[in-house]
Formats: sequence, C-alpha cells, structure tokens
Amino acid sequence: MTLAIMQPYFLPYIGYFQLMNAVDCFVLYDNIKYTKKGWINRNRMLVNGKDEYFSLPLQKDSDYLNVCERKLAETAPDENRKTFRKIKEVYKKAPQMLHMEWIMEEIFNNKERNLFDFIFHSIKQVNMYLDIQTKIIVSSTIPIDHQLKAEDKVIAICKALNAERYINPIGGQALYNKETFSNQNLELCFLQSEPFEYAQFGNGFVPWLSILDVLMFNDKNTVKDYLSKAYQLI
Repeated sequence: MTLAIMQPYFLPYIGYFQLMNAVDCFVLYDNIKYTKKGWINRNRMLVNGKDEYFSLPLQKDSDYLNVCERKLAETAPDENRKTFRKIKEVYKKAPQMLHMEWIMEEIFNNKERNLFDFIFHSIKQVNMYLDIQTKIIVSSTIPIDHQLKAEDKVIAICKALNAERYINPIGGQALYNKETFSNQNLELCFLQSEPFEYAQFGNGFVPWLSILDVLMFNDKNTVKDYLSKAYQLI
C-alpha cells in the first residue's frame, strides 16, 4: 500500500491533488498546530493577470491550538459569500466557469465553523469532481504516539496503516532520508510534478495558483490526465 501525508490546505494547487491521486491512502493532519503564514486557510487566484490571495476568516484564538481546534469567524458566512462573488466575477469569462460554479457554491456556502471540517469538505468536493477515489484518513484517528515529530511520526503512521511505500512532495527531500525509511522496511519516494501551463485570458502565465484556477481554464479530462501522468517519482 502506498501512502502520503499532508496538512489540510484550502483549495490547494494542483500538485496536492496529483499526490493524492498517486497513492492508495492519504492521511490528512488535523492534530497539528495551525500556522499563520502557511496555506491552511488561504490560497491564490488570478485577478487582472496577477495573483491575489483569498482566505477563510478565522476567529481570534490561541496560537497554540491545533487546526482541528480552530474556528472560522462569526462573520465567515458573509465573508465567504463575498469571496465567492469575487471569484465568479474575475473568472466569469473562463471557459469552464459554468461547470465550476456549483462546486464553488457548495464549498463557499458551507456553514461549518470548524476550520478542519470546512477544509476537509472542500477537498472532498474537488475529489468528487475529479473522480479521485483515494481513501482519506484523518490523522488523529490513527493509533500512534501523536507526540512524535517529523520523520518518526511519518514512519509510525506508515507502520500503523501497513504501508509499504511513502510518497512525499519533492520539497521534502531535505527532511526525509531514504535509508532511514529503508531500515524500517519502507520505500521512500518523492513526487516531482511536471510544469502545467495553460491559457489564462491571454496574459502571461501565473503558475501554481489554487486548483480553482486550473479547473476554470481546463476541462475535466485534461486535468485528470495531468493528475495521472505528469510527474515522476524520485
């Protein structure tokens, strides 16, 4: 069995879904500390040929809480509807807008206040559209010592789920050692995505935006083809 583990990100870039599609089981961390400067509750869309952030508004709370303990702000329903309207406006001439509007409505009109649950719901909506069948397991449900860190925690999760191979995004090459995994009878691979460039209203291409941007400009079959073929395992 092949496994990947990632933090929950709100409408992440296409490589996130490529990794998920490449494995049998995908573990989604819920019991990790929320980080302000990461991608957990924000991403980027295309506005007038340039990238611009959109985000989920959070209730003010302790910086030491885990993602699953954070909540969206009370104003989130209104703010999310504003974000939804802006996305519809900036992408109104995108070729796949009519196909994407119902997905965006399902995501942004979700009344869930728990941050992790809101993001998990959005990931499942994209997976449903792209026919990604990978099993997703929430990390806190796995019987391991959750005080473990870094490589030790990844290996513990792999063993608890009887994985034989662990795949990490290419950026993890500095974090994980193939020999360490091999000593635990685990194969470690890194997924290197190929560039994915497409027309964005005829302007200069802005890469690695939210999956929403990809789905606005590319039909479903094109995206599915990229997910399954346009990478190499190192």
